[in-house]
Amino acid sequence: MVDPLGLIGARAGGLDPVHGAGRFPAGGPVPEPGAPSFKDLLLQNLSQVNQLQADATRAVEDLASGRRTDLETVLMATQKADTAFRMLQAVRNKVLEAYEEVKQMRA
Repeated sequence: MVDPLGLIGARAGGLDPVHGAGRFPAGGPVPEPGAPSFKDLLLQNLSQVNQLQADATRAVEDLASGRRTDLETVLMATQKADTAFRMLQAVRNKVLEAYEEVKQMRA
């Protein structure tokens, strides 16, 4: 399965990716030099999900108009777009949950 948002990676579980064991320093994970920001990754993945949706729509329209006859690839394109959208929606929900938690904190 494809990870369209790139959220599955070596940093799972809070392990230090450089040393391979232990936890990140008290200040949190240290970003790699030249690594894109969360905003950049999110915008890039939004664009990818949008492209998958457009490709699926085009494939369905082509099938309906008779320009293509391969139902399997049309189904795969729509399933891929649906899975990517659902994953993006799950990320959105988690970000909103985190935002709500931060709002509830007292200074």
